[in-house]
Amino acid sequence: MEGRYVNYFEIGHNAFEFLLDFGQCFGEDPEASLHTRIVTSPVYAKRLMGVLEQALSQYEASYGRVADEGEAEIPAIRGHPRQTSALKLV
Repeated sequence: MEGRYVNYFEIGHNAFEFLLDFGQCFGEDPEASLHTRIVTSPVYAKRLMGVLEQALSQYEASYGRVADEGEAEIPAIRGHPRQTSALKLV
């Protein structure tokens, strides 16, 4: 299985499916580079949300609270401030 680093997400939906796009965005380039799309049903999208919530709860119990996006300081890359939000709902 190939692992890919992700720091940018786009999420869309229609009546039948959720589209989850994953990619990378760096300060020097305001455009995200998307590399993976997951298409799933609303039932499994909700299941994924539950699994992520459970995993984050376990992580925080072990390592401490994870800051919300507005609280987190995202380090600049090569001196450039971050230009885009990590999540875009489309």
